[in-house]
Amino acid sequence: MTGFILRWGFAFLLLAATFNPTEYNYVNWVRDYGNANLSIAVLTALILGIGYIIYLRATLRSIGAVGMLLVLAVVGAGLWVLYDFGVLRLDNASFNLWLGLIALSFVLGVGLSWSHVRRALSGQADMDDVDQ
Repeated sequence: MTGFILRWGFAFLLLAATFNPTEYNYVNWVRDYGNANLSIAVLTALILGIGYIIYLRATLRSIGAVGMLLVLAVVGAGLWVLYDFGVLRLDNASFNLWLGLIALSFVLGVGLSWSHVRRALSGQADMDDVDQ
């Protein structure tokens, strides 16, 4: 369980570092200061890109695009239930963006953790395709 929380947390940090409703994110920084610090902007973009490649590749290999949509649909349905019962209000745009970041990071966290979940449930390990 702690492994999943760590993977989910790192996915959230990756997404939030790229963009969030505050002024402290990569997109706003590049827009305001990127021309003056082009080398740092490019290096940071490459590091963020590597993070996205790792998460997206692992997620697509483990649960696929349909699995990603299903996990996102379950999260969306859960948010809908919370909204219907009055637990969640959606009148704050910043809060809605944070909810979106949490939902997307959950999808990436599940994708990166799915092989561990499958092994725990079935006792079978997943292996990458190996050329013979």
